[in-house]
Amino acid sequence: MNRLLDRENNLSIIIAGMFAIIIGLGVARFAFTSLLPAMLDSYLTITFAGILASLNFAGYLSGSILSIFIKDINQKVILFRAGIFLAITSTLVLSISQSDTVWVIARIIAGFAGAMAFVVGSAIVMMKLKMESKTKAMGIHFSGIGVSILTTDLISRYILSTGGTWQHSWTVLSIFALVLSFYSMYILSFDKKVNQNVVKHKFDSSIFTPFVIILIMAYFTEGVGFVVQATFLPDIINNLPGLEGYGNLTWTLVGLAGIPSCIIWMRLAHKYGSVNIIIIALFLQMIGILIPTFTNNLYFNFLSGIFYGGTFVGLVALFMNLGGQLAKHNPVVLMGALTTSYGIGQVIAPLYSVYMIDKFGNYNYALYLTAFIVLGGIVLLLFGKRYQTDKSL
Repeated sequence: MNRLLDRENNLSIIIAGMFAIIIGLGVARFAFTSLLPAMLDSYLTITFAGILASLNFAGYLSGSILSIFIKDINQKVILFRAGIFLAITSTLVLSISQSDTVWVIARIIAGFAGAMAFVVGSAIVMMKLKMESKTKAMGIHFSGIGVSILTTDLISRYILSTGGTWQHSWTVLSIFALVLSFYSMYILSFDKKVNQNVVKHKFDSSIFTPFVIILIMAYFTEGVGFVVQATFLPDIINNLPGLEGYGNLTWTLVGLAGIPSCIIWMRLAHKYGSVNIIIIALFLQMIGILIPTFTNNLYFNFLSGIFYGGTFVGLVALFMNLGGQLAKHNPVVLMGALTTSYGIGQVIAPLYSVYMIDKFGNYNYALYLTAFIVLGGIVLLLFGKRYQTDKSL
């Protein structure tokens, strides 16, 4: 027990990092998807849900970009704690208010808070870990994304199954996040102010080679591919004939598939090259997006959730790892460009989705367009391979 309260213990750091992901991404972000069918039944419209999702991702994008440029670890700790607090309060608000204005503000704040808890929290975890190679430990840390989806989904489903409402679910999730936050904020901090020597590098435009520009464009397509199912998947499944009520179970499978995905994809990338593995992962994601458009078979649609959960976490790790290798001494600029490109895709996708849902009365055309955009990312990378100077990456 004493080891788990030791701020310098690697296991404690990893657990605290996972708790931060559950709070910042699971509670403040992905629980919205889990509760979407219940909220659509009694409060939200699909259009307003899409707008809220877009605003949430806009908040996350702004926080992610800010976090890249904050170098001082002591400031990171302050931002991390603020993010944890905002994630909890912006979630609690949803349980007590049905004001559209309040929900808009709350979802923007929740997105920003998610970036503070996840992006900044991951940086603190990375710094605090005491081991020669941190790659495997960070792989376990990022598997917390899948854990966050699974945990918050199970809590939400349990509350709803016992006669509770979606408001009760938001309340319980807020309390759950508050309990986890004490441990996470205690471990992911320092006993005294940390002195850092931050090395500054001049901006070098030469890193933006044709291949890097293609990589940035391809990451935009993954931002689109990620967000449509991240927002609507349970409702997509529930709207298929004969699959009413199976949406949340499919979302549970997303969480389960997401837990080991990062570790598996990174190992494959190390063996076969990042670009090749990114192309394969994007292809599987595209197939998963299309499955609900051509079949209402239960098991195929479960596979859609598995393909989604099994690719989106890994793709973030693959793109960012490759970007870090290509950036050399200018990681901030390239990471910022990649994050912005991905974030723009996240903000745009829910908006065109709700337009197409309203226009055609189903999700099919939104999914067709999303799959086509992801296919564009595959084509870009296949084309970009000819400009790739280091074929081992």
